Amino acid sequence: MTLLHRLGLTVPIIQAPMAGVSTPELAAAVSNAGGLGSIGVGATDADGARGMIEALRRQTDRAFNVNLFVHKAPIEDAARTASWLAALEPQFRQFEASPPTELRTIYKSFADDEDMLDLLAEQAPPVVSFHFGLPDERRLSRLKRAGCVLLSTATSLAEAEAAKLAGIDAIVAQGWEAGGHRGVFEPNGPDDQLGTLALTRLLVTRSGLPVIAAGGIMDGRGIRAALDLGAVAAQLGTAFVMCPESSADEAYRRAMASAAAEHTVMTRVISGRPARCLSNRFTAWGSGAVAAHPDYPIAYDAGKALNAAAKAKGENGFGAQWAGQGAPLSRPMPASDLITLLHQEMLS
Repeated sequence: MTLLHRLGLTVPIIQAPMAGVSTPELAAAVSNAGGLGSIGVGATDADGARGMIEALRRQTDRAFNVNLFVHKAPIEDAARTASWLAALEPQFRQFEASPPTELRTIYKSFADDEDMLDLLAEQAPPVVSFHFGLPDERRLSRLKRAGCVLLSTATSLAEAEAAKLAGIDAIVAQGWEAGGHRGVFEPNGPDDQLGTLALTRLLVTRSGLPVIAAGGIMDGRGIRAALDLGAVAAQLGTAFVMCPESSADEAYRRAMASAAAEHTVMTRVISGRPARCLSNRFTAWGSGAVAAHPDYPIAYDAGKALNAAAKAKGENGFGAQWAGQGAPLSRPMPASDLITLLHQEMLS
């Protein structure tokens, strides 16, 4: 049985999880339209995830995906944190604010979260996916016993091979074009920066697993191209940011509809991990930053504080406006209409 048939999908489209942007309403709309809707719970705890899953289940009886961050625990370095906050101090000062006196590890990795594991084993979502790495064998086995289909992001053949060895069911091949956080297992290691086309074809021919293409895909022709490369489905994130069901704020939406969409950059300055974002004042400052940032997600605590200070003064150029290179092709419309249009374009 193919992956799509196993999940009951009628269109080979997966809405990317996009923690902080995806909502139960967005995921339900995509699933009800025949695709695979997703929610990202990496930025919340088990109680928050429970609420999102229950809200999603109230709106659909179709398959959906719950995505988790599996990053290594950050190394706390007081000297590096102090240096980073000192470098950010002038940025805060222009908004009549001061940087935090300390930074926190704001997101708990699934690798260390027993409460989240218990919740997922209880709730047994149809699909569970992983970003930044792989959980240990005990966690994977428990989710498999619960009946979950398991997906993992891979940016290289080596990561895909590790996922296969761990028992993952399918790979999300995340090309360099993709918006949001890059899924590399080792953020400070070498990155060949493979594009979606090359990575998808490489993993189709060499990984031995079903492959879902992700990165820069915005319309039905892009989906069809991914399928022609041998992918079983395409994952789109940026294409859904402008849907009314997403939680993107008005500033994010205005930026997506502006010339800013034509200029995305891969940056570490916002969160401490490489991520593709609309070019803005924060990314411009980060391109010249000389201080070493703290590990993810400690650095993200500072980034969020600076964004809050800026927004309080009416400045929206310091937000995490994640977007892929296909952002100029974004089309605002309800998610169900977008799924219908994407499927029509794919078949035409």
